[in-house]
Amino acid sequence: MIEGGEDVKFIARRLVILSSEDIGNANPTALVMANACFDAVNKIGFPESSIILSQCATYLAASPKSNAAVAAIGEAMSLVKRTGDLPVPLHIRNAPTKLMKDLGYGKEYAYSHNYENNFSPQEYLPDAIAGKKLYDPGKNAREEELRKYLRQLWKDKYNY
Repeated sequence: MIEGGEDVKFIARRLVILSSEDIGNANPTALVMANACFDAVNKIGFPESSIILSQCATYLAASPKSNAAVAAIGEAMSLVKRTGDLPVPLHIRNAPTKLMKDLGYGKEYAYSHNYENNFSPQEYLPDAIAGKKLYDPGKNAREEELRKYLRQLWKDKYNY
């Protein structure tokens, strides 16, 4: 791409996108690496930045891949289009006024840090879509660990 005249900043930008779009939670460090590459390329400039791009590109190429985050945001956006503007559950609404408190805003909110493992299994989605699983971890070592952790937290709720 460099030999073809492409701007090194464009290449670095594409590596940042690739790190999240194609690698995602299979290797969360990929985004950190790509962002550091983007920052360094912007500081250093060409021709030295070609070495930085090479290091980042080879790291990303060798990383395990997952598009589970892409699928999750796609599913979430599709769900919003299908269901429209659903009301936020009362228990997670902020209650800065007496009227809001009287209406039940924030009532029965379970502050996760008050529970074991800093986790409360309360529902955060509107009633119409309660229990909907949006993120399904990919089939790779890192996301299998995430799946195991989510299963431990949510039990059978989302069938992790």
